[in-house]
Amino acid sequence: MTDRIIDDRELDPVLRELSAWDDTRPLDPGARHRARTRLLSAMEGRRRPLWQCPGLRIAASGLATAAIAATVLVAVREDGGSATAQQPARAVTASTVLAEAAAYDREHPQPVTTPPRDDQFIYTKEIIKETNRATGETKAYVDENWHSVDGKQRSWVMEVGKGWWSPPLAKNEAKWPTQEWASLKKLPTEPKQLILAMASPFGSAKIHSLDKLTDQDWWMAQTSLTSLLKSIPVLPDGLRAAAYEALGMIPGVKAVPGEQDAKGRTGVAIVCTLHPDGGRTDGHLAFIFDPKTYEFLGFRDVRTSGDGAKKKTYTQLSYLDSWAITDKVKQRP
Repeated sequence: MTDRIIDDRELDPVLRELSAWDDTRPLDPGARHRARTRLLSAMEGRRRPLWQCPGLRIAASGLATAAIAATVLVAVREDGGSATAQQPARAVTASTVLAEAAAYDREHPQPVTTPPRDDQFIYTKEIIKETNRATGETKAYVDENWHSVDGKQRSWVMEVGKGWWSPPLAKNEAKWPTQEWASLKKLPTEPKQLILAMASPFGSAKIHSLDKLTDQDWWMAQTSLTSLLKSIPVLPDGLRAAAYEALGMIPGVKAVPGEQDAKGRTGVAIVCTLHPDGGRTDGHLAFIFDPKTYEFLGFRDVRTSGDGAKKKTYTQLSYLDSWAITDKVKQRP
């Protein structure tokens, strides 16, 4: 008998039936995540159908090409590799990966006992492995950053081992997405509403329906979501999970199997491809997730330096080693 690949959507009727047994309540996202994982494991070997706003400062670098499409199917083996004739694969969509990542995040919450004050700093320690695409040479860096929460103090920023002082925001300048806790708490944790909020920095436009979003609006929403997820390690309860789900609803995101993170682990990458003119790019920024548990592993990005014949292109793999809230810049936790 010829094996066929099972799309995760085929499991939904089974999960609904399971939740209906004995008149129990419907499975919550976490329970569905666990049940789906067990079902897939049990069926192994038998399955198978195969954006410019004046005074606005974007809070992340390398996001100009960030974006997203929830309809691209890829084949992913349970061990994270690509499909082979010897080991059939299952079809996975970007929206499915991000929904499962949201479920994982909800099952493994990181409660913030003392939210950051506006006069404090968010410290992050990132480990980066960068490979020159032309020569294959790889170098490792440890970047430590101290970002002012409200942007009214100068911050210390590092990129591939080099640091500099980032000046405070000017009088009529604002940072988006904001790191201020009170503002983050106001962001919706319902995915569609979060998309609308992300498409309108500081409520600059009142859009009430996804159908009303323009190409620029979708790109702004995607850029804001990726910046929120990449640049702010501490978020109010439920916001990160909602951001994952919202990212999966934006046109342009795709899932790519067999990607390795900075630690050499193989995962499935969520690649951003939407362009501000409404078109698509090959995408630079990618979020890498464990293909079984959907735990977030790290980032893949692209950096360039120089121009013309001196231009160099690097592939970056990175992960967040640690973060903390500090009272002073350059104060280590």
